Amino acid sequence: MKKIIVLMFLSLFFLFLFPIQGNAAANTSKIFLNGEQLSLPNDVQVTIVNKNVMIPIRVVAENLKFDVDWNQQARQVKIQQNEKVISLTVDQKQAMVADKQVTLNTAPQILNKTLVVPIRFVSEQMGLSVKWNNQEKIVYLTGSNNESDEASGDDSGGSDTTSLTHVTDIVFADNQLVVSMDGEQVQPVISTLKNPDRLVVDLPGTVFGDLAQPLDQGFNGKLDVTGYPNVSEVRYSLFKRDPGQVRIVVELNNVKDVQFDQNVIADKLLINLNVSGESVTPMPVTPVIDTGRKVVVIDPGHGGSDPGTISITNKPEKEYVLALGLKVQALLLNEPDIDLVMTRDSDIYPTRSERVQLANELNADVFVSIHGNSATSSPQASGTETYYYQRSSSKDLANIIHERLVKALGFKDRRVKNGNLQVIRETTMPAVLLEIGFLSNAAEEKAMSSEEVQAKAAQAIVDGIKEYLGI
Repeated sequence: MKKIIVLMFLSLFFLFLFPIQGNAAANTSKIFLNGEQLSLPNDVQVTIVNKNVMIPIRVVAENLKFDVDWNQQARQVKIQQNEKVISLTVDQKQAMVADKQVTLNTAPQILNKTLVVPIRFVSEQMGLSVKWNNQEKIVYLTGSNNESDEASGDDSGGSDTTSLTHVTDIVFADNQLVVSMDGEQVQPVISTLKNPDRLVVDLPGTVFGDLAQPLDQGFNGKLDVTGYPNVSEVRYSLFKRDPGQVRIVVELNNVKDVQFDQNVIADKLLINLNVSGESVTPMPVTPVIDTGRKVVVIDPGHGGSDPGTISITNKPEKEYVLALGLKVQALLLNEPDIDLVMTRDSDIYPTRSERVQLANELNADVFVSIHGNSATSSPQASGTETYYYQRSSSKDLANIIHERLVKALGFKDRRVKNGNLQVIRETTMPAVLLEIGFLSNAAEEKAMSSEEVQAKAAQAIVDGIKEYLGI
């Protein structure tokens, strides 16, 4: 009798952890492994936890021929294929891969009676390229641990994505291409081609991570370039799978020539396009009479059609930096020895070139650009960092403001850095770009959005400007 009771208990337990298909509502999410749709029980869903896509590990592991073993007492699952052993514990971010401890973005959880893990963990530890189509709720998995490679004649041998850099965001705004990456720094290979004219950006050793932009089943996608008459298309794809290589193509429309410059800062690649023949309406400059007062230009970044990064609570960076910029404005207007000029004081979008032009034509004494940072693939990233470009005067200004910001806000000190950014590179006066904190970090985004913290940041910026100018 005791044996029957034990067997019944075990049966109910495994039904709880690894449910069989029942008569629940139809499953709306899908998982494709190397182009083949996996069979999901009706009550097993792909879900999102803390902005991390979570997938049922049992379904994927079994289709990759892994053995799955559950330890009820430890609430731990062991996944094994040959010599590779992965151990995961419910509600713990730390996992073991072989004898090495790794940290997940979000802890494994039991949801709807099945164990789910972050999609990124599957990508990094099970040798798969992973893409989530949020609109259609589809996960695409591509890798070498399958029997179809040989059958299809693919002799690439597959790729180990654990050593690859993940492309997590691709944005095109104001003729600037910004590519965010998570992993080792990548040296891009950039070329220009004719018929049609296009700029080709190859990123060796990369695959797509949790990309914010949509991908089709073939790992291809396009950006919306409405409003850029000289750019007809920006498209991206997983150009090579072994080793991984992401390619981004900027196709140009009716231009005589294209020049570009590039810069890698932290986890971002920035490529500035300078298209000849482009018509730019000059930003009107209000003359500042020479009164002997110092001219300070405050530049709240982005604005209008350019939202900037999107915070963890889905708010655009442009709103945060404008709110902080207006607080800086209010303080500087009370300074009798300073003439203040704002690049924007509402939700409009001056281009970067227009912002530079304004400051240079005013012969300003100081230029300060305000921004919020982001690392969507690393939500734990935090801190304040400040950029200057080469000039010692700009470095001095950066050091002074940065020190005051870090002291006032208490955020992690990410230091002062030399950065090749247009608004601080092409301005002719001491110029800095402030990354106040990370809008992709839940705690910092909450703090940065508060009136109290914004007031502290504004006062620190103003005090730094005054100290630099000797006022």
